[in-house]
Amino acid sequence: MGECSMSTFHIIGSQPTEGRIPVHGAKNAVLPIMAATLLVSEPCILHSVPYELEDVRLMIRILESLGVKIERQGDDLYIDASTINTLEAPYDLVSGMRASFVILGPLIARMREAKVAMPGGCAIGIRPVDLHLKGLQALGAELKLEHGYVYAQASKLQGKRIYLDFPSVGATQNIMMAATLAEGTTVIENAAAEPEISDLATFLNSCGAKVHGAGTNVIRVEGVVALTGCQHEIIPDRIEAGTFLVAAAVTRGDVLVENAVSNHLKPVIAKLRESGHKVTEYAEGIHIVGGHSILPTHITTSPHPGFPTDMQAQFMALLTLSLGNSTITETVFENRFMHVNEFIRMGANIRIDGRIAYIQGVKRLTGAPVRATDLRAGSALVLAGMAAEGETIVHDTFHIDRGYMQLEQKLKGIGVQITRYD
Repeated sequence: MGECSMSTFHIIGSQPTEGRIPVHGAKNAVLPIMAATLLVSEPCILHSVPYELEDVRLMIRILESLGVKIERQGDDLYIDASTINTLEAPYDLVSGMRASFVILGPLIARMREAKVAMPGGCAIGIRPVDLHLKGLQALGAELKLEHGYVYAQASKLQGKRIYLDFPSVGATQNIMMAATLAEGTTVIENAAAEPEISDLATFLNSCGAKVHGAGTNVIRVEGVVALTGCQHEIIPDRIEAGTFLVAAAVTRGDVLVENAVSNHLKPVIAKLRESGHKVTEYAEGIHIVGGHSILPTHITTSPHPGFPTDMQAQFMALLTLSLGNSTITETVFENRFMHVNEFIRMGANIRIDGRIAYIQGVKRLTGAPVRATDLRAGSALVLAGMAAEGETIVHDTFHIDRGYMQLEQKLKGIGVQITRYD
């Protein structure tokens, strides 16, 4: 992993942005789909995989530790899970990424047994896995937590009606995958509705599963005996696309974000327009022209189709320069304002009261040395550096590398003066 990396981004701000910037396949879609290949005893081919992301490389290592054969050709991954030879996902790998916990459901469903370490990841909140475990238990899995591992067994899985107390993306994915090979029908109520859930369902159905209702809050899964191999194209990364839209807005640029899917970004586009920017949606992507002034607005994060928590930090960077007072209310994670102190170092005027950030716009930000505290906070500091006067140095870029592929090359392509130093 990149935790030992001493890389920094050096950014010279106040430069105009213009041109086209591409979006890669979605990190949050490809990780559960890679886990879902464990359900299949035949090879699968995934297209548009953001291979260079640290999280994707870690998931490859986790699957390979189970005996899965993986080959890469460009942006394609060939995955053959017919060769699984161990059912233990070790702590030193799983602890590095919370999303890796979604291998539990597929392993129980196909192999009837699993030993998976409790997960790790960004320190942005508690994010318990209770909902995952309750859902899998409802399907008939026997679970035991000991020494930091989940031990799971199931002679068979039986479809059930499962209500989630919170529309957890990971829990929805884990239960949905396990249910594909359960006997009978599973109904997941209050399910997560993110586009990444729909993409996982599309992959599963291409393999012969019977998943209905993905993208709504009620998902119905009719169990089948076995799944077969398939080819699948990963959807574009909506958070990467949203980050690039804000990059153009904060620099008052003129940028086409290629491959961005507007249906995946409705609340982001609405808030960009509300804050004074011209956004035009095309089949090939989304075009944004930054406004002469940034208008204040009020944002409350919530599960999809609400405003995504993963775009909160980037919008805060934008609103630090607005003509007035804005608020951001964070309802999804309880510890996701760690970037605020870094913005204040650059001259922002922000006050935190519980889950609400009060932002009073300032006329300018100034470059400063800052530290990325998590993935999205890191990208937001890059955006702030692009708008600031002078040089900003962003430390701990390994966080950013978890979710943005070739970030500095892409930003250079629209005129940003950014350099990575190792």
